[in-house]
Amino acid sequence: MRMRLTLLYGGLFLLTTMAVLIPAGLLLERSLDASAEKFVERAKSSELDPAAAGQGGMRIQVHIGAGVLSSQQIFTWATIAVLGVLAFAASWWLAGRVLRPLHRITGTARRLTLSNLDERIALTGPRDELKDLADTFDDMLDRLQRAVESQRRFVANASHELRTPLAIQRAAIEIGLADPEPAKVARMRTELLQANERSERLIEGLLTLAQGERGLDARLPVALDAVVEQVAGQHQTEGVTLRLDLHPVTVAGDEVLLTRLVANLVQNAVRHNHPGGHVTVRLSPDTGLVIRNTGSSVPPDQVSELFEPFRRLHPDRTGSASGAGLGLSIVAAIAHAHDATVTAQANPEGGLTITVALPALVPLPVS
Repeated sequence: MRMRLTLLYGGLFLLTTMAVLIPAGLLLERSLDASAEKFVERAKSSELDPAAAGQGGMRIQVHIGAGVLSSQQIFTWATIAVLGVLAFAASWWLAGRVLRPLHRITGTARRLTLSNLDERIALTGPRDELKDLADTFDDMLDRLQRAVESQRRFVANASHELRTPLAIQRAAIEIGLADPEPAKVARMRTELLQANERSERLIEGLLTLAQGERGLDARLPVALDAVVEQVAGQHQTEGVTLRLDLHPVTVAGDEVLLTRLVANLVQNAVRHNHPGGHVTVRLSPDTGLVIRNTGSSVPPDQVSELFEPFRRLHPDRTGSASGAGLGLSIVAAIAHAHDATVTAQANPEGGLTITVALPALVPLPVS
C-alpha cells in the first residue's frame, strides 16, 4: 500500500508539474517567434536595405530563438526530473507517516493472545479515520476481554457447581457403604437423590442456556397469555399471593423456550420473596410481560449482574437455596433468541420489576 500510495501521489505531482511547465515552454516559444517577427518588421521599415534587414532579422530570430528554446527545454526537463525525485521521495515519506497507525494496529493484533487481551492501541492525535479505526479496535478488544472473562467465570462456576453434588455423592457412598445399616442406606439414598436432582437441574439449565444463545430453528405462533396462565397455576404457593392481569397476546417463537422463560421469572419472583408478599404478572401488547414482586431490597448497581450465570444476590427466603444461579441468565438468552429485550429495575420498597419486551406483539383474535 505504501508503494501504491507513493506511485499515486508522486505520479499525480509529476503529471501536474509537466502539465504546467510544458505549456509554459510552448507559450515562451510562441512569444519569441512573435518578438522576432516584430523586430523584422521594424527592420524592414527602417533605412536599411529591406532584403538585408529581412535576412539579418531572420538570422537573429533563428539564433536567439534556438538558444533560448534550447536553454528553456534543458531547464524544463531538469526541473521536471528534480521535482519528480522530490515528489516521489516526499510521497514515500508521507505514505509511511499516514500508514504508521495501521502498522501499529497490525502489530497489536499480531501480539494479542488470550493471556494479554488487556493490551490496547491507545492511538493519540487528531480525530480522523485512522483514529476512529484504532478506537473501534480498542472497543472491540474491551468487549472481547469481557466475553473471555465471562466465559472463564462461567467455566469455573459450572465446574464448582458440578463438583459439589459429585462430592456429596462420593461422600454418601463411602460413608454409607462402610457400615450398610438400613437407616444409613435410607439416608444415603435420600442424599444421593438430592445430589442427582441438583446435577440434573444444573445440566438442564446449561442445555437451555446453550439453546437460547444458539437461536431458534423455527418460529411458530405462541399464545403467550395461555403460557403465563399455565405457569402461574404451577407456582401457586402459600405465603406468596400471585396476581394476574393478562390480555390475549400471541407472539412468534418457540413455545418450550417461552414457557421456560416465564417459569424462571415467576419462580424467581416467588422464591426471592418474603412471607405475606405478592407477585404481580401483567401481559399486554403495549407493555409486554411485566413481573413485579416484593422481597428484600436489591442494590440498583447490582441489578445488571443478576443476568450473569451463577450470580446469586442473597439466599432464598421462602424457597430452597438449591438454585444454580442460571435462572435470569437463561431468561436473557431466551429473550435474545426471540429478538426481545429484558430490563430489570429495583423497587424502592424491595423486590424487582422485570420487563420482557417481545417484538411485534399481536392480540389474539376474539372468537
